[in-house]
Amino acid sequence: MSSTAKKRSPLIRFLSVLGPGLVTGAADDDPSGVATYAQAGATYQNGLLWTVPLSLPLMMAAQEICDRTVLATGNSLGRLIRQKFTHRWRIVIGILLAALVVANVLNCGADLMAIGQGMQLLHAGPAGLWSAVAGIAIAVSLLFGSFATIGKIFKWLCLVLLVYVVVLVVAHLNWSDVAIGLVGGHFRLSPAYLGLVVAVLGTSISPYMFFWQSAQRVEELRAEELGGDRAARLDERTARDARKQLKDARVDVFTGMAFSVIIMFAIIAATAATLGAHHKTVTSAAQAAQALAPLAGDYASIIFAIGFIGSGVLAVPVLAASGAAGMAGLLNKEWGFDRDVRKAPVFYGILLAGIILGTVLSLVSSNPIQLLVLSAVVNGIAAGPFLIVIMLISRDQKIMGAHKNGPLANTMGWIVTVVMCVAGIYGIWYTLSGQ
Repeated sequence: MSSTAKKRSPLIRFLSVLGPGLVTGAADDDPSGVATYAQAGATYQNGLLWTVPLSLPLMMAAQEICDRTVLATGNSLGRLIRQKFTHRWRIVIGILLAALVVANVLNCGADLMAIGQGMQLLHAGPAGLWSAVAGIAIAVSLLFGSFATIGKIFKWLCLVLLVYVVVLVVAHLNWSDVAIGLVGGHFRLSPAYLGLVVAVLGTSISPYMFFWQSAQRVEELRAEELGGDRAARLDERTARDARKQLKDARVDVFTGMAFSVIIMFAIIAATAATLGAHHKTVTSAAQAAQALAPLAGDYASIIFAIGFIGSGVLAVPVLAASGAAGMAGLLNKEWGFDRDVRKAPVFYGILLAGIILGTVLSLVSSNPIQLLVLSAVVNGIAAGPFLIVIMLISRDQKIMGAHKNGPLANTMGWIVTVVMCVAGIYGIWYTLSGQ
């Protein structure tokens, strides 16, 4: 196909702008998310479906603001935190970021465990063996691969998540009850129910998404010729190019978030119609896949297993790299897959340590659901403070220039911040109270 034909093809044009937003949205539906959504459907059937339409605009607002900070400044979120805040506040934010890195290690361990369990479900061998193989293979590919190759692999892995839509098709849904669930008709006021709401919001609006979105966009901009070895800012572009860059980035982000919540809806609704209807409990994504077999057919179980294997392979490097990029940027160190190990030792050190510890954790832990729920709750607690940081950066005229938050972005940004702060406060109480 000629370049002229490509330019005239709306589909090719649409696909060409997809990148960090799509990958971030897809990585959000990792095995931790799958297990959390499956648990929501199995425990409360359609009772938590209202979190789907709630999450979409909140996710769009948070990720668009994160993305625009990069486009306007050419810097990652970690570097912007260093630029905006004093040394004392950087220490406080650094402690929060360190806690996020720990939560990401727990999540990596759970995701690697899910990959191993998925391979075992496909009768490919012991789960522990495949968890270790996946961890080593991911670490090696990130250490020696180029950003261009890694970016393409991430983009194609997103397609794996479409298998969950197939699971939705084979499950027999009560659409009237689904509609009631979507508008909150099955809402409950109990500690356990609200605790699962925090976990769902925490896995949908996770801090690692903020840092990954920022990091991958920076690396994408670095690959352009305009900025040389750095990411070019919007004010360094022509007015027409800047408008195009903003428009394309928003299409990417909004598509990625819509894709993420479609998968979220499919998993909750499918497990509600199958596991929830038969009062099956779920303790992992793998158990959800096994439990679906007698209820929705063997193929549904296999498809479910393939889905979280692929999503785990996508999510593990995203989880590890997001924290590494954020911490390296905060410390004013070089970072990125487009840098070799000698130029970015701190970034690769944190990245590899996270994957190695996650791999070890996947081999010694016997109950993945504890890791999944704990990481989701930690993300729910940490999201609020990081959103406050992002909002303070994105409204700063000196940093953002003409691209600081407008009235709509400010309103939506502070709404999602308040929602996640309230969820975080409840998550802390729920965790400490032993509910």
